[in-house]
Amino acid sequence: MPELIVPTPRLHRAWLDAHAEWGPGLHEDGFGLLPTDDVYSTAGFAAWTARLSGPPERATCRWIVEDGQVRGGIALRHEFDDYVQWAGHIGFGIRPSARRRGLAGWALGEMLREARGIGLNRVLLVCATNNLASARTIERLGGVFEEVRDTAFGPVRRYWIDL
Repeated sequence: MPELIVPTPRLHRAWLDAHAEWGPGLHEDGFGLLPTDDVYSTAGFAAWTARLSGPPERATCRWIVEDGQVRGGIALRHEFDDYVQWAGHIGFGIRPSARRRGLAGWALGEMLREARGIGLNRVLLVCATNNLASARTIERLGGVFEEVRDTAFGPVRRYWIDL
């Protein structure tokens, strides 16, 4: 049974396994990974997870964990700022070996409840135009397509979900 957990340094090895499966780069949506984060050293990983699990003024970050393995991540951004304008209120990613099992939809449903709980009435979700799996997941959870918009990272599909 999967669970959403607060990022923790005790899953350092499990997170590194998931990160390695994605390959190099910062493309794991939902993990809040920045180019300056040192996830390889014990101290750096602890600092990163402390930042992610700290007071959620701007974002709530959770890991999707099952059987002691990090299967993915999801983040809820609380404010409709410039970053959310192009990245959306909620970003999620599932490691390749855990895809096509419903984990993204389950985690998104949980995070939509969290969004409702902090008083959001409507959330924006975006995905790359070629990411049909994410588009289908968003649509299954009530996402209404708005438009395709060009961003610095390429074109994205924009969806709104009323809460």
